[in-house]
Amino acid sequence: MDRSRGINDYEPGPVPSESRVDRYGFIKQNVSNSSAAEGLGKSREARRVRKWRKMIGVGGSDWKHYVRRKPHVVKRRIRKGIPDCLRGLVWQLISGSRDLLLMNPGVYEQLVIYETSASELDIIRDISRTFPTHVFFQQRHGPGQRSLYNVLKAYSVFDRAVGYVQGMGFLAGLLLLYMSEEDAFWLLVALLKGAVHAPMEGLYQVGLPLVQQYLFQFEHLVREHLPKLGEHFSREMINPSMYASQWFITVFSYSFPFPLALRIWDVFLFEGVKIVFKVGLALLKYCHDDLINLSFEKLIHALRNFPEDAMNPDILLPMAYSIKVLSLSTQVFMALSTLKFLMSIHF
Repeated sequence: MDRSRGINDYEPGPVPSESRVDRYGFIKQNVSNSSAAEGLGKSREARRVRKWRKMIGVGGSDWKHYVRRKPHVVKRRIRKGIPDCLRGLVWQLISGSRDLLLMNPGVYEQLVIYETSASELDIIRDISRTFPTHVFFQQRHGPGQRSLYNVLKAYSVFDRAVGYVQGMGFLAGLLLLYMSEEDAFWLLVALLKGAVHAPMEGLYQVGLPLVQQYLFQFEHLVREHLPKLGEHFSREMINPSMYASQWFITVFSYSFPFPLALRIWDVFLFEGVKIVFKVGLALLKYCHDDLINLSFEKLIHALRNFPEDAMNPDILLPMAYSIKVLSLSTQVFMALSTLKFLMSIHF
């Protein structure tokens, strides 16, 4: 991505009318009349919200108790999708970020106001490229861009070894659509430092070591689960770095349809990075018959531009959930493949 344009070069157009904005705040590409479907969806959503409020309690007070008593119910409901109005709170509860916030009062304010970062200019240059079609981030120097800058700057100070890397903005931007700056910062810390699951900071360290590891593992999983497609990719000299790097770096928040990205994030925060592998494999499986007949140039295009029906959460995610990548044999396989990868670096 071009890093030459700064924030001052970005001139947003007028704020669109409500009818031109979807339920998530993005400018609609096509405006259609779907009031009947929306009405049915709202009725179903209201029932789900009532179930979720009963499950989490006031302000999340019952959450930990419910998870201990009924983990399978929690997992099933998260896989169906967290109600949008509760998403920010539930993400904080399942990520462990709420606990980090409570243990570190005043730290975020200190990082934003009193510290300086070597990454400030890089952050400013990239701000306008983060969800540019969302009304919250469109206004130059507006509240959305200021909040995004503050969160990224604070993290670059909090963890100077990582600092700031392109791609982190999409994580922070996604979080800011559902919570305050301080809450978004601590959830970013929880993810990168591993409050609940394996730390993500290796995705952004020098050399992107965790990205390289995940891509190496994903290539072997493709050969295991989709052997014919894996062989075709090998013949056409296609490797995951050509199409899947952003899947891991942004957890599908870059360029994927927002409703699908949200559903993946619901599961990702609760179950960990295995959902990224599963969704990636499900996409390839869904498009298998088309992909296997394409040559190099057309393959690259197809792997970066999946058809609309493949991006339907209600079609893709059940396929992803059915793919088993963490059985005992696969754990051994992943461990061995990682060891081979590390050996290939050092020797």
